[in-house]
Amino acid sequence: MHDVPEFTPIESIFVRHRNALLVRGQFTPIYTDYYLHLMQHSIRPPAELDQMLKDTLAMLTLHLVARPWAETIAWTVNLRAPRINLFVTGSSFEQAVTGRVFTEDVREPDRNFFYAQTTTVEGTQPRLSTLEVEGKDPIAWISQYYTQSEQRPARAFRLDDENFALVAAQPDCDLEWLEALDEEAVAAIVETEETTLLETRQFRFHCGCTIDKILPILGGWRERLDDLFEAADFINLQCPRCAAKYRVTRDMIV
Repeated sequence: MHDVPEFTPIESIFVRHRNALLVRGQFTPIYTDYYLHLMQHSIRPPAELDQMLKDTLAMLTLHLVARPWAETIAWTVNLRAPRINLFVTGSSFEQAVTGRVFTEDVREPDRNFFYAQTTTVEGTQPRLSTLEVEGKDPIAWISQYYTQSEQRPARAFRLDDENFALVAAQPDCDLEWLEALDEEAVAAIVETEETTLLETRQFRFHCGCTIDKILPILGGWRERLDDLFEAADFINLQCPRCAAKYRVTRDMIV
């Protein structure tokens, strides 16, 4: 059994003569960390939702590498069927992505909505965008997102062995070539096209949440602990970013 590396390298490759950016990575390390996280916190999502979250994490990671490094990006997808919220967030600066699925108290929309928020490390106002997406395949959402929010065509691909790729148009892109790509052609781009490796970034599945960061959520309950705990000795809190579970007792709220 081979050791899984700690980080997933994501390559950013310029496809010369086609004027396109290829971003690709093999996501086993991120998925391994994700499953260890689920085991640690006894989280067991249904298979369909598990796959959707994994695919969305992969898409966000590729998108982060297609963007400037000093950005933090968060996506929330509100789906009608299944009625869930998918949430993922990540940062090249922190070299991490995380996410979770919300299945309880989810507003039922009449359509599927994709919400994106982009924040820079300089602390400028976040850039927000909202669009309607079709279907429930995160791979297909990317083309819709790039067309509306990035103002350029892009296509994403699920390849063999947990490999994923994003091909995004650059100025004067060969759009006919981009539209004709399939999984086999994308997997072979480095062999069939003239390419230049621009950079490699490293990512892992990591939230960084701790009980000390979660406790402030309960600050407004300090004077109403009996209402909060009722007859229980403890309550459970979940991280809103990764669904990690934390046990909280009365003496921890001061």
